[in-house]
Amino acid sequence: MNQDFDIIIVGGGAAGFFTAINIVEKNPKLKVAILERGAEVLQKVRISGGGRCNVTHACFEPNELVKFYPRGEKELRGPFHQFCSGDTIEWFEKHGVELKMEDDGRMFPVSNSSQSIIDCFLTATQKLGIKVLTGQSVQSIFKKENIWKIETQSENYIAEKLILATGSNPKIWEMLQTYGHAIVSPVPSLFTFNIKDSRIKELPGVAALATVKVKDSKLESTGPLLITHWGMSGPAVLKLSAWGARILHDKNYQFNIFVNWLNDVDATDAEKKLKELKQEHAKKAVSKKSPFDFPNRLWESLVLSSGIDTSTTLGTTKWADLSKTQLQNLANQLTNGTFQVNGKSTFKEEFVTAGGIDLKEINFKTMESKLHKNLYFAGEIVNIDAITGGFNFQNAWTSGFILANAI
Repeated sequence: MNQDFDIIIVGGGAAGFFTAINIVEKNPKLKVAILERGAEVLQKVRISGGGRCNVTHACFEPNELVKFYPRGEKELRGPFHQFCSGDTIEWFEKHGVELKMEDDGRMFPVSNSSQSIIDCFLTATQKLGIKVLTGQSVQSIFKKENIWKIETQSENYIAEKLILATGSNPKIWEMLQTYGHAIVSPVPSLFTFNIKDSRIKELPGVAALATVKVKDSKLESTGPLLITHWGMSGPAVLKLSAWGARILHDKNYQFNIFVNWLNDVDATDAEKKLKELKQEHAKKAVSKKSPFDFPNRLWESLVLSSGIDTSTTLGTTKWADLSKTQLQNLANQLTNGTFQVNGKSTFKEEFVTAGGIDLKEINFKTMESKLHKNLYFAGEIVNIDAITGGFNFQNAWTSGFILANAI
C-alpha cells in the first residue's frame, strides 16, 4: 500500500521539523509527513550545546552573519535578508520558547534545556496534524512524471513534493548522485587538535586568548584557546578547523601550528617588553607571577621551556639574571611557540561536516533543486557549514523558512 501525502520530508531533525511546521502554518490544507530513520526524532537538537541547544547567535546583520560560514557565505546573503537571527528569536517566542543571550553572543532557551525546543516542535506538529513517522530508513527514491515515490524498509510513500533534510547522510547523497546531483565529498569540520607536548601536558583546563596559525598556509584564527588532556580546543582552534576543513584533511591532520599567547604582539615587541620587566622587577623571581593577561601556570611553563630555571631548590631565576638568549627564547615562546598536531578529536557530540550537495545546483530563493522540480533541500545536506556558536542551526531555520514560503 502506498501512503499518500502532498509533501514528504525526509529527516526528523531541526531543519525537517522547522520546515514542516512553517509549511502547515502557512497552508493548513497540505498533508505533510516527516520520515525519520531512527527510533527518536530531534536527537542532534537534544545533545547540542551541551544539552542546552544553542538555537542561534545574536548577530542581526545578514552581511555580518554570513562571515561565520566557511562554506555558504555568498549563497546565504539573500536568504538571511529574508529570515535572520532576529526572526528566529521572534519565531520561538511566538511558539512559547523565550531565548536569552550569553556574553559571547550565543543564544539558548531561558530554560537552559534543549527539551524546550523539542517540546515546542512536537507540540506544533501534533497540533497541525503533521505525521511524524519513526523507524523509516529510506531505501530508494523514484520520480515518475510529477510524483515522488519513497520506499523505506517497511512502507511506500508517494508525494507531489519531496524535501530532503537528512544532514550528512552518505546514503541519501548517493541516491541524489543517481539523479545527477554533484556531491562535494564530505570532510570533518569543527574538531580539536591532538597535541602531545611537555609545555601543555600539566595544564588541562587552562584557557587564554591566543592567535593560532597553521604552518605553510594562510589559516589563522584568534580567540579563546583551551588546553585539554589531549591537546588544544576552544573557539580559536574550532574556527581554524572549520575554515581549514579541506586543507587540514589534505594534510591528513598532521601539521604544525604557531601559537601567539600575546595575540598581535610580535617577538621583537615582546622582547622589548621583557627587557622593561627586567629593569622594573630586577629582584623578583621570573616564574612567580605572569606579567601578561593569562594564567600563572601557563606563564611558568613557558618560562621553563625557555631554558629559565623555575625550581626553588636552586633559587629561582630572578629577572636581573636573565641572559639575552633567555629573553629571546621567552619572547619566542610567548609569540611564536611551535606545536605539532598529530590527529583530531570530535568536538563534544557536535559533529559537523563540510561537504554535501553542490551549491550551484540549488535555487537559494526557494531551496529547490535546479535539476528536479519539486525536490527541495533544508539544513546541512547541502555544502554549507559554520563555526560553532548557533550558526549551523540558523542555517537550518533560514533554509526551512524560505522553503516553506516557496511551497
